[in-house]
Amino acid sequence: MNKYMATLTPQTTPLERETRANLPTHEAAYHLNRAQQTLRLWAMRENGPLRPIRVNGRLAWPVSELRRILQVQSVV
Repeated sequence: MNKYMATLTPQTTPLERETRANLPTHEAAYHLNRAQQTLRLWAMRENGPLRPIRVNGRLAWPVSELRRILQVQSVV
C-alpha cells in the first residue's frame, strides 16, 4: 500500500448505512477498492460497471448502484 493512501482514506459511512443518494468520487473509489482515477476513466469512457451522474461538472456515484455491484443490503 502506498504510504500516502493511508492519509487520504476518507472517513466513510458503511455502505449498508449510507443515507445519501450519491457519493463523491473519492468515497465511491474507497468502497470499490479502486483508485479515484479509475472511476474517472470509467466515467469518461462510459465502460465501467456503473455510470455516474454529472452535477455541475462533478461526478456523483449512485449509492444504489454501488450496493448492487458490491451486493450489500441497506439496513436504513
